[in-house]
Amino acid sequence: MADLLIVDDDSDLADLLAETLEAEGHAVRVAHDGREGLRLSDERAPDLVLLDVEMPRLSGPDMAYQLIVRNCGLEKVPIVLVSGLVDLPRIAELVGTPYFLPKPYDATAVVEVVDRALAERMPPMPLEGAPRP
Repeated sequence: MADLLIVDDDSDLADLLAETLEAEGHAVRVAHDGREGLRLSDERAPDLVLLDVEMPRLSGPDMAYQLIVRNCGLEKVPIVLVSGLVDLPRIAELVGTPYFLPKPYDATAVVEVVDRALAERMPPMPLEGAPRP
């Protein structure tokens, strides 16, 4: 099906996401921070990135920004932001993605948002004037 990249510093959650999406037939790679996520994206462009917001070394919004500004095809990769933050919809708006998944989530919600993002393939379009790293 699709090549997915999960970027989350919580190993247990990342593994659970990976298992859920592999069961749906997707190929899944996992990174545990934004820098590792960028490295894996450079090695092979994913079809979709599931990206935690709060991570060490490089946050989710900062990684999204790096994907967008590199202008080497990765700026067209849909991003699903994942977080337990109350203001997740606002963060998704700043990043420019219509796809986000509040924690805690269940397997059905994960599959639904991934299926939607893969079907629509809307690349992130950051809000004009949004803060940049």
